[in-house]
Amino acid sequence: MPIEHMNKPLIKAHPWHGIDQPADFPETVNAFVEIVPGDSVKFEIDKVSGYLKIDRPQKYSNYIPALYGFIPKTYCSGNVALFASNKMPAAVLEGDKDPLDICIITERNITTGNIIAPCIPIGGFRLIDKNEVDDKIIAVLKGDAVYGEINDISELPLNLVERLNHYFLTYKNLPGYPSQVVIESVYGKQEALQVIRASVHDYEKM
Repeated sequence: MPIEHMNKPLIKAHPWHGIDQPADFPETVNAFVEIVPGDSVKFEIDKVSGYLKIDRPQKYSNYIPALYGFIPKTYCSGNVALFASNKMPAAVLEGDKDPLDICIITERNITTGNIIAPCIPIGGFRLIDKNEVDDKIIAVLKGDAVYGEINDISELPLNLVERLNHYFLTYKNLPGYPSQVVIESVYGKQEALQVIRASVHDYEKM
C-alpha cells in the first residue's frame, strides 16, 4: 500500500459520499452492499451517520437472490427521472431521492453486508413505484469464476433474471393490497451505463 494512503486520517468514510470509484467507472463500479441473500431483516444505510440500520424485518418468505446495495456518489432525482421519461413519454415521473440501487450476481456465498464490492454493470430493471423511478442496476462481481465474463444481462440464465424480477415485483406487497410496483423494462449494459451517468449528474447537482 502506498505510504500516502497509510497516512490518511483514521476516520471511517461515509459509504454514500466517501467511497471512491475506479478509473474506468462506470464500466466498473465499487458498490456498497447492504443486504445479502438469506437476510431476514432489510438493512439500509442511515444517510446521516453512514451506519447500517434496520429498515424493517422481512415479513414474508421473499429473500433477495443476490447481493443488494447502492452505488456510492449517485442520486436519483431529475436526470434519472428525465432519462426514464424519455423511454416512457406518457408518464410523469420523479426520482426516488435515494442512491442508485444495484444487485450483484456472484456464485460465491457471501454472508455479510457492510462491504465494498467491485462489480461490472451488465443491465438493469426500470422499476416504477407509483410515479417514482427506482432503477435496479444488475451487475456481476468482478473476477467471479462463473459470472465474471458476462457482459450483458441477456447472457444471464433466464431463471435468474426471472427470480430478480419476481423479487422486485413482490417485495413490498401486502396481502389484500394491489401491487403499486411495475417493472417497465429490462435493459442491457449500455442503457445501464447511461442510467449510472445520469445518477452521477444528479449527485453532483445535489
